[in-house]
Amino acid sequence: MAVDHYENFPVASLLLPRRLRVPVRNIYRYARSADDIADEGNATPDQRLAQLAGYRDALLQIQAGSLTLPPGDARTPVFEPLAESIRQYALPMEPFLDLISAFEQDVVTTRYNDDAELFDYCRRSANPVGRLMLHLYQAATPGNLAQADSICTGLQLTNFWQDVAIDWQKERVYLPQSKLKHYGVGESHISQKLHTDPAWQALMQAQVQQAREQLLAGLPLTQRLPGRIGFELKLVVHGGLRILDRLDQLHYDIFFHRPTLQKRDWILLFWRALG
Repeated sequence: MAVDHYENFPVASLLLPRRLRVPVRNIYRYARSADDIADEGNATPDQRLAQLAGYRDALLQIQAGSLTLPPGDARTPVFEPLAESIRQYALPMEPFLDLISAFEQDVVTTRYNDDAELFDYCRRSANPVGRLMLHLYQAATPGNLAQADSICTGLQLTNFWQDVAIDWQKERVYLPQSKLKHYGVGESHISQKLHTDPAWQALMQAQVQQAREQLLAGLPLTQRLPGRIGFELKLVVHGGLRILDRLDQLHYDIFFHRPTLQKRDWILLFWRALG
């Protein structure tokens, strides 16, 4: 198992109440398909942006109270069920629109200047997932939303740091340019796989700790959410923390040893989630 902000979506999970499995599937289908438009296949940037604009148009139709798509439109299987879930659970539109904004950014942005830019991206690419789940559970209080944001941002950062080498192949670097400069690290550290360099290890140690602090800041939310959702969220958070521990143990060698969770890790995670 890797840590990924969509693969951690509790889709049709046995821990998810039956009444919420359909809306969660519908939200996931929307998020996953939009993400694939931005990242997968051989489309040009202009073609990707045009498809995402079509997604935004469908969202704005839902927001206006009337979704009208042409017969045979490829968006129909995604947006007709989504529109019903949005209506049934009175879901806010902002998280859906934020996701589109983030996916558009994926098409045109490959570098981030500083933490502020990176965290703004996480606010739109990851945090909407947690916010929508809280609305489904009718638990979207200001305090809960803030801690869900911390968890989702922490998971997104964890995914970035375990996937530095993979993202490099996509010509993306999520490590902020200001941090690279501060620690004396160049992109050559990534291209040449200089994971034993002291500067690289100092940088990654700081980035891993930053992600860990985000996850720990959100962890109290798992105690406030009732029953199965609290337990599942705790599993996800501890899974992220376990990946970060593995990064430390590997001395940030993500080029030859991408950290993932193995079967033996699940015993520990279930034990921690029960605590």
